[in-house]
Amino acid sequence: MDDLTGLRTPYYLYDLDLLKKTVSEAAEGAARYGYSIHYAIKANNDPVVSAVIRDMGLGADCVSGNEIRRSLEYGFSPGGIVFAGVGKTDDEIKLALAEGIFCLNVESVEELEVIRYIADLYGMRARVALRVNPSVEAETHQYITTGLNENKFGISLPHLRKALEICAGSDCVDFMGLHFHIGSQITSLEPYRRLCERVSSIWKEFGIEAYGGRMVNLGGGLGIDYNDPEQHPVPDFSSFFAVFNGTLDLPSGTDVRFELGRSLVGQCGRIVTKVLYTKQGVGRNFVITDAGMTELMRPSLYQATHRIKNINSSGDPELYDVVGPVCESTDVFGKDILLPATSRGDLLQILSCGAYAQSMSLDFNLRDKPQARYSAGKRILSAADLKGLKNIGSLIS
Repeated sequence: MDDLTGLRTPYYLYDLDLLKKTVSEAAEGAARYGYSIHYAIKANNDPVVSAVIRDMGLGADCVSGNEIRRSLEYGFSPGGIVFAGVGKTDDEIKLALAEGIFCLNVESVEELEVIRYIADLYGMRARVALRVNPSVEAETHQYITTGLNENKFGISLPHLRKALEICAGSDCVDFMGLHFHIGSQITSLEPYRRLCERVSSIWKEFGIEAYGGRMVNLGGGLGIDYNDPEQHPVPDFSSFFAVFNGTLDLPSGTDVRFELGRSLVGQCGRIVTKVLYTKQGVGRNFVITDAGMTELMRPSLYQATHRIKNINSSGDPELYDVVGPVCESTDVFGKDILLPATSRGDLLQILSCGAYAQSMSLDFNLRDKPQARYSAGKRILSAADLKGLKNIGSLIS
């Protein structure tokens, strides 16, 4: 690989070969059963990463009007875009309808009424799926659980019949089916089995097919291995999709869709950061880097852990608290991290930063936004090297 030492840090480094391999395995696993995938662009909206995914035939899952605009700018087909989110504005709904996206995933009866009103006002027909809260425990961090009764997402079952009747009674609403999403960073397949059983039960109990339902979007949330990412760079998509094929009990021909984000891009990215100082404290040693929580929010927000490597030193291992330069005590990447003896100027890599790192970055403290770099084969490339997003495929093995 090209030398990393001459590049200004910090920066995001994306392995395009691994990205292509991961997306390919996901697409093949879904295609085995006739399923479709929308890429959850909130995970990483980098233009090069998105272009690779677009070129491999995936759609886009958006949660804001700007994500719809960006997906269209990146070349995703309107017919492959779905739009979710509990707080869609009127302007965002108008945009989705005007662009003719595949489907709006409706999160409440109140939202459905607004969509119906706007569609009628402008003489359009809104294709909708009703996001149902199935009350399925995702067995993940409480901040990224989305399918329980106490969560803000989705229509609760006592209100589902009313939403179905609104769809049935409106000429400007095309009811396509149901949408579910129970959480993120789910590392066990058992929650998905329970989800399938719940979806099958709801479909029958509410007679979804009789209302014109012909599509189910089962969300995503498949987790990645943050503890040992280099040994497990690609999630087990085959087992993931097999659970749905073996457990779902829906009418033949039902269009089954998924929204995957972290599992597609999480392991292809890392942050390269330089050690500014090592500092001896009372009872602990600190490594202070030029990357901080502004580049990677997850540890401070979710108490998440990421593997950290020193790529320069081969000295005896020592324990360090690895921290950033931001004026917040929560600006910590990890405590008691075992690294080779580390010195000023060493380069560290923080792994598994392909998802919810760059897309959640901040300019707090008026810090500069890091650039992204891309590895393809043995080359390290900048966005300028890939200008136009047309020569990416020829660079990826």
